[in-house]
Amino acid sequence: MAGSATKTVYDIFQSMEYGPAAVSSTVTAQAWLDHHSRSLGLFIDGKFVRPADRQSRSLTDSKGANVCSTVCAVEDDVSLCASSAVNGYKAWSGMTCYSRAKVLLRLVSSLGQHTKCVLELCELCEASCSPSTLVRLLQYYSSWAQLRDTLITNWTPLGVVAVVVSDDCSLYSLILKVLPALAMGNSVIVVPGRSTAAPALLLAQLFVGAGLPAGALNVLTGSDIMLGATVAQDPRISYITYCGNKQDGVKLCKATAGMGVPISVSPCIGATCSFIIFESADIDSAVDGVIEAAFKKKKEVHWVLCVQESALDSVVARLSLRMSGMKCVGLSSEADRVLVDAAVQEAQQQGAKLVQSCTAAPSGALYPPTVLCGAAPSSSFVVNPCPGPLLPLMTFRSNTEAVTLGNHSPHGLAASIWTEDLTLALETAKSLSVGSVWVNSHSVSDPCLPVSGHKDSGTCTDGGQEGLYQFLRPSCCSCPLPRSSPVSLDYTKFGTAASPAIIVPDESASSPKSYLQFVGGKACKAESGCSVAVQPPGGGSVLAYCPDGGRKDVRNAVEAASKVQPGWMKKSPSARAQSLYSLAKNLESKKKDMAASLSIQGTLSAEEAENEVDISSARLSDWAAYCDKLQGGSLPMPQSGSALSIPEALGVVGLVLPDKNPLLSMVTLLGAAIATGNAVIMVPSQKNPLAALAFIQVLQASDLPAGLVNIISGSRDQLTVALANHSVLKAIWYWGSAEGCQYLQYSCTCPLKTLRLFCQTDDGQRVNLYTAISVNKKKKKCNVNANLRAHVVPGLFVIGANALSDVTSVTRSFRVV
Repeated sequence: MAGSATKTVYDIFQSMEYGPAAVSSTVTAQAWLDHHSRSLGLFIDGKFVRPADRQSRSLTDSKGANVCSTVCAVEDDVSLCASSAVNGYKAWSGMTCYSRAKVLLRLVSSLGQHTKCVLELCELCEASCSPSTLVRLLQYYSSWAQLRDTLITNWTPLGVVAVVVSDDCSLYSLILKVLPALAMGNSVIVVPGRSTAAPALLLAQLFVGAGLPAGALNVLTGSDIMLGATVAQDPRISYITYCGNKQDGVKLCKATAGMGVPISVSPCIGATCSFIIFESADIDSAVDGVIEAAFKKKKEVHWVLCVQESALDSVVARLSLRMSGMKCVGLSSEADRVLVDAAVQEAQQQGAKLVQSCTAAPSGALYPPTVLCGAAPSSSFVVNPCPGPLLPLMTFRSNTEAVTLGNHSPHGLAASIWTEDLTLALETAKSLSVGSVWVNSHSVSDPCLPVSGHKDSGTCTDGGQEGLYQFLRPSCCSCPLPRSSPVSLDYTKFGTAASPAIIVPDESASSPKSYLQFVGGKACKAESGCSVAVQPPGGGSVLAYCPDGGRKDVRNAVEAASKVQPGWMKKSPSARAQSLYSLAKNLESKKKDMAASLSIQGTLSAEEAENEVDISSARLSDWAAYCDKLQGGSLPMPQSGSALSIPEALGVVGLVLPDKNPLLSMVTLLGAAIATGNAVIMVPSQKNPLAALAFIQVLQASDLPAGLVNIISGSRDQLTVALANHSVLKAIWYWGSAEGCQYLQYSCTCPLKTLRLFCQTDDGQRVNLYTAISVNKKKKKCNVNANLRAHVVPGLFVIGANALSDVTSVTRSFRVV
């Protein structure tokens, strides 16, 4: 070690100082850049293309020196690239699984030959990803490419997939989306950010050299994230997946709303993660982990240190010792220095104590690693951390307080727990609302581990078998339907149309029946006090009156559902199964009443209505049987330790039901949601609401907890707006107009919601499919009769299900060391 020739081993272990860093060289990468005249073009159809009259974007290193420039693609380039990708898809998907796997494995050898160039270029561009990590990714996904038809049967690739990342996204996050898409047989268009542009172009060149068909992998560089929206406009694009910071992800979602292209978002950059140290932890190891995680030169997440009060003095003492002599960390700009100074000044004004490696210089783009001891959870530098080597430190007394602090952030990407008490670690991990929990470690990543997040950390799963389904569709489904263009829509006025005239039901014996809605376990009228008439198709006499629900009814329903859902989720699978079996039995006992509610409008005969009731009862029994079949398990780790995957319910979800087969579609979605631990707010079909409202009698006779299932009738658009704007709802399944689909895509970004959006025509037929922020995975179709067909959706509304899941939005994996 530098300057430690006279130090003893005891001295070294007391200070735990690092050895000298190796002298880096970028000669090989510089030579590759010089070969391209330091002006990198687009990579289309297996070769570099540099169109004339294109603007360029410069990339500089940490010292401000120019590294290279990249071309800014325009619409014509996007069209050319899409044509190449379609041809590449035909060639790539036409190969056997074994042949595709061989191509990916050949790339491992190619990387071995060009390891130095890849490593140096990543260092120049500050796109952190080691060649060994890339090799691991290739080996993992090449095996999935070979086993796709064996282990994932009856599935087919989507087609052309666009992978879009932000400027601050790492190369690892980019490749974690590119490789599974290729392994499943798709062609890929990569839209890299500033730091990943040059490495992505180099890897594309190596891919083609390894035998990837021309056009199967293309790279389009641009000036900002809106190039991704330009790519989405091309009708040949089947799916878009985004990774990076949330701000750019929201821009992309809003820009593509209404285009009819599925888009998933993984905002893995800029999230706030908790580093929790209990008194039972190995303090030395925990402090060393804090130093490694919090004070990197370039970090993708912000850490908040939470320490148990009884261990605070020991942790602070160790931090002071370990931080002494640490070098200052470079900031991106002088503007970042202003933000850091403001955060430190605010912390000192609130009474925080500073622990610094050295005294900060008055100005400049360097700042010493700093711990802000005594931070409050509500402080702005905790809620909205600034860039720089700042680590807020908060204290807690009990395990419950630790969980509260860990869940305080709007993000839910990951957390790190340090304790020698395994029981404490497992209980805390299950209580934290984050996607990944590391025990006695941090930042553990591997392609076999499904990665995602709760809340504002996205709804898309990457890695593991769960992450493959976003790039596949069931073989039984038809080809993607024609794309659509965004409609002209005033988002502020959507769902605000005036309700129909208030109807005062006649109380005479011959008057149509008045139904009630179901909120918080009670049948009740709408808060508005209004009712709407239900008429047969084509108009005519009034058949019944149903409540005209609104925003207040949704608020009451969400409050009731959010209270009961945690307890329902903690119930044993067998207890949930018994409740569903009871619900199915109650539905069967009220067969005549339910059949009458289906046939009253004349769309079904009495025989067809009874048939639908029978199938609906069987469907609920199917979901009851499924309750204890959903389970996680142990995942293979390439290093010491263990990884566990635990499926979880999303929470409170909204269901806006379709017009066709109102009872069967309702129980299919209802059973899927509550079987997996969710609570629901259902909006019946505006045209055919009677079956759902009659089902309230079945719910009242069941033993489901009050508030678990809520049914609110009324204007579909108004209730859709109320659901979209409620922050507690985690997912929405929607059948409705094209305007409603577009509104949800545009609005459900803060916080992010999992959406399943179907646009249907006036006759109830589905004409287009939108999937915002995540995608459909597995569906099995059940033929009922010539005119009755319904989807069985295993694993619907589940976080982190197994390979049978339709929605694998988040898998909680944590490592026990």
